[in-house]
Amino acid sequence: MSIRLPGRRGIARAAVVLPAVLAAATVLAAQTQAVPDLLEAPARADVRAQQSPQLNVAEAGSRFVGVGVRGLVLLSDDAGRTWRQAGAVPVSVALTDVHFVTSTDGWAVGHGGVVLQTTDGGETWQLRLDGRQAARIVFEDAQARAQAGDDAAARALRDAQRLVEEGPDKPFLGVHFLDGKRGFAVGAYGLALATDDGGRNWHSLMGRIPNPRGKHLYTVRASGADVLIAGEQGALFRSLDGGQRFSAIETPYPGTWFGALALDRDTLLAYGLRGNVWRSADGGASWRQIALGQAVTLTSGSVLADRSIVLADESGRLLRSVDGARSFTPVAGSFPTGLTGLAQGGDGALVLSGARGLTRVEPARLVAESR
Repeated sequence: MSIRLPGRRGIARAAVVLPAVLAAATVLAAQTQAVPDLLEAPARADVRAQQSPQLNVAEAGSRFVGVGVRGLVLLSDDAGRTWRQAGAVPVSVALTDVHFVTSTDGWAVGHGGVVLQTTDGGETWQLRLDGRQAARIVFEDAQARAQAGDDAAARALRDAQRLVEEGPDKPFLGVHFLDGKRGFAVGAYGLALATDDGGRNWHSLMGRIPNPRGKHLYTVRASGADVLIAGEQGALFRSLDGGQRFSAIETPYPGTWFGALALDRDTLLAYGLRGNVWRSADGGASWRQIALGQAVTLTSGSVLADRSIVLADESGRLLRSVDGARSFTPVAGSFPTGLTGLAQGGDGALVLSGARGLTRVEPARLVAESR
């Protein structure tokens, strides 16, 4: 998923733009101007839900779960062939990311600083955190660091005070759980929180991530204790101890990363604006650009069950690598434009989220001859 946010200030007043998902832009812009109301309004039943923009999708056992605008959550129990709307979602804000740790236990995040939890495979959801609570957590953490004599906390405290004053208008853009207890949520203006008890309590990570300018953080992904966070203006952060400490990774590209993958401890892949894909074979010490042939923004990526790697761009291209991300080949055929996310099911098929809803890609198409 990728959501391009306005500059350093004024997110509540500016339109939120989904790259290549222009049909959703006016909806999201309207939402940012009435976030408190939408935090109190459950998602409505919508006969057109299946055609509404979906911003991400995840596998939940044998089920797929998609999340999108207006709090719409869609469920498929036939490997992405048909979809139905989830029964109970307590908010109407756009949901930007979703992740499941088991077939039943999952998390979604979105606008208004919301964090939602499900324990029944996405049928029903409970609100565990909103932007007002998140701002208070960040403020209290910055205040404690300032009182402890942390010189860098003075600016953080001012920024945290602004978060409290401006209200719940900062979206979370990425969520990932290591297990049923430990998870992360990241978002606009460097917002980053973590939980160690399954979402009952949250604490700020902003003092652990070297992001003093508050760059937007678009995604967080983990493999074991290896946690990667990617964001704007070349922001890339890594923790090798489950999120206790993060280090900044310098990359040659100063533009936005919409995603990053740790293929193993040494091999990293980062992708983002204008077709930029860069690979490191030494843990981020050096990088090599991977040529794709088109300067089109890459919005999502995943390592598949067969260890191949698939990236999606906003023009509707899928690109697959079978050599550890040293090169990519376009997957044959055409796919919907405005792709925002992808997930693989147990039968090997992919489900793509995007401007036109959710699309199933048959396993045979992934290994078909390239264009």
